[in-house]
Amino acid sequence: MDLPRDEWYSSCMSAPQIIPIFTLYGETEAFPDVVHCERFSARAAALGWRISAHRHAHIAQLFLIQDGGVSATVDGAAMSLKSGQFLYIPAQMVHRFEFEPGTEGQVLSVPVGVVAAISPQSDDLRGALEKPMISETPTRLATLTELLLATVEDNGTFRTQETLALAHAILSLVAQSADDAAPLKDGKRNIRLPQFDQLIAKNLAAGWGASDYAAALSVSTGHLSRLCRDSTGLGATAYIEQARIEEACRLLAFTRLTVSEIGYRLGYDDPSYFSRRFRVVRNQAPSAYRKKFLE
Repeated sequence: MDLPRDEWYSSCMSAPQIIPIFTLYGETEAFPDVVHCERFSARAAALGWRISAHRHAHIAQLFLIQDGGVSATVDGAAMSLKSGQFLYIPAQMVHRFEFEPGTEGQVLSVPVGVVAAISPQSDDLRGALEKPMISETPTRLATLTELLLATVEDNGTFRTQETLALAHAILSLVAQSADDAAPLKDGKRNIRLPQFDQLIAKNLAAGWGASDYAAALSVSTGHLSRLCRDSTGLGATAYIEQARIEEACRLLAFTRLTVSEIGYRLGYDDPSYFSRRFRVVRNQAPSAYRKKFLE
């Protein structure tokens, strides 16, 4: 499918989809950063302040409205956001936006692996971050998001560590706001997908296949693939590989691990096979992908 370039997000899918699955708009590579944070004005103004329906396979997002307003639809539920409110959207949920011209605020994009890595974990925390929500923005949340934005734009020695720490603090505040938040309908979103994402994040090094995840979720492999395809357009095996390659991109960009070490860490027993699969998915070798971050 040839996607128009006037969307806020660019597709990371090659097969036609009714609802596109996107990474960050304008990025031709897989989501490379630890987390991403930017102001609405960085992209939305050039797009006429309208963002068409899309979803993110492995990214949760937080939208903070500082000034102005937004009309949004999340999995079919319509809502309006005003100054001083935030909207949290887990991965996989279809969403669209129409901003009032000149609206100010930030959008934070967090890979599900980063969400799952918050420690210590709890059922309450996990449950809160599996659901979309609208709430008033606490002062601390606004302050931390501004600090994260500055950190993301910095090139300090410990930028990655600072970014992760701030992202986890922000997500914890979002979860803490869940009791006072206005809950949104989950629409057609399959309740097993968050569990699937968590299992993938925890078992990347184990090299689990679709059958292993299906067994852990107490469903058949075929049923898991159908559920996954209905929600994401990908079968379970392709969905798992997409998550592994996205994690490989982050490790290549932000660690000094060798290509072989990264392959082993992601469950590939044969480094050459890992390199081949990376090339198939990303259209370049792992070493070539890493090189651009070293220039």
